[in-house]
Amino acid sequence: MKFFTAALFASVVSSFAVDSLISGASVIPATETHELRRIGAHHHKHHDRRTVTIRSSRNDTDDVSRDFLWGIARANRGGRLLLKKGETYVIGKRMDLSFLNNIEVQLDGELKFTDDVPYWQKNYFYYPFQKSISFWRWGGQDIKIFGTGVLNGNGQRWYNEFAGQEILDPDNTYLRPILFLTENATRISVEGITQLNSPCWTNFFVGSNDVSFDDVFITAYSTNISALPKNTDGFDSYNVNGLSVTNTRVDVGDDCFSPKPNTTNIFVQNLWCNNTHGVSMGSIGQYPGVMDIIEHAYLENITLLNGQNGARLKAWAGEGVGYGRINNITYKNIHIENTDNPVVLDQCYFDIESEECAKFPSQVNVTDITFESISGTSSGKEGRVVADLICSPNAVCNNIHLADINLTSPAGSPPVIICEGIQGDIGVECQSSTNATQTKRSLGMS
Repeated sequence: MKFFTAALFASVVSSFAVDSLISGASVIPATETHELRRIGAHHHKHHDRRTVTIRSSRNDTDDVSRDFLWGIARANRGGRLLLKKGETYVIGKRMDLSFLNNIEVQLDGELKFTDDVPYWQKNYFYYPFQKSISFWRWGGQDIKIFGTGVLNGNGQRWYNEFAGQEILDPDNTYLRPILFLTENATRISVEGITQLNSPCWTNFFVGSNDVSFDDVFITAYSTNISALPKNTDGFDSYNVNGLSVTNTRVDVGDDCFSPKPNTTNIFVQNLWCNNTHGVSMGSIGQYPGVMDIIEHAYLENITLLNGQNGARLKAWAGEGVGYGRINNITYKNIHIENTDNPVVLDQCYFDIESEECAKFPSQVNVTDITFESISGTSSGKEGRVVADLICSPNAVCNNIHLADINLTSPAGSPPVIICEGIQGDIGVECQSSTNATQTKRSLGMS
């Protein structure tokens, strides 16, 4: 890592000295308040700093990657890089930003990646978990990104070319970049910006601590009805301690919030999700012999609209999977509307038939789970079922508690809660999946 960072700086310095101004750039001292106000760098929530500006792109093919990298290096250690409102900055080269220390990036304009698929599929940062790749990586400590601008993944071409394929298909070779990725980052915050049209996951945090997002809008949409955005999760994480998401809106067509293996100390508050696969813990336990953990999560005041799932936990089962635990998770004050599966506990993930799940039960223990004050409606797709809690036979699945559940279904009443394989009382009346299936058949739904 140190060698790579040194090589990075060497390549920058070989073309222009970091301490010298490059064409179209400026550096304004923190004491020049009038000038900072004039260029839009005087922020009501952040103290004035030495502020760096760079030239913007003249068009969508004018790559300012080198300028951006110079600006980051010049603003590092106590300064701020300002990306001005009304300007677009096109990024067409992969960038390693793992050297950061005490830096702010004020994104008021648009930071936009090229859609040069052949380039990006040869030039990326690779992570073995679900064969993930990224345009860039941010690392270091005390990193703040804030503003009113847009981080644009320019995903339409990726959506078109990936149509009909699946991310979990072992034969898939069409890898798509993640829009924002941190690796070995400590105390990194993102505030106020919009994240638009990521080719794949929107955010992925790897080996990082104290990551926070506040007042962020994440959206992905397609202009091609035959090629919708796919796997554009709002938030994913791997080996992270301390993840906070507050006052944020997500509309992406996949997981709204979905921490992955070894994510601990999670706080989510005032999250709005539309057209998503829900707020999920996991999936974990995918890889043979690997221990995965998700624990100590508190999620409250969440709205889930028009989605596939609501509050959800996912643990792999079947032959040749991993092990671990999902522990001490609380969902509280969750409002759900028009959602197929409002509450889900799936210890037979991914698409495992009941016979295989019984033969090869999940080795991920699910313990100390609370669903409290859950209200709203399902879509009726699953009949009267509003909560589906399925644990693997002979697996550890205990201290699962539901309280103040006020969910209804347009398919009729009373609403049905399914529970299978859970040890102990869950706090509400529930029935087996067999009985629920019989009920659905009586209603002509299966």
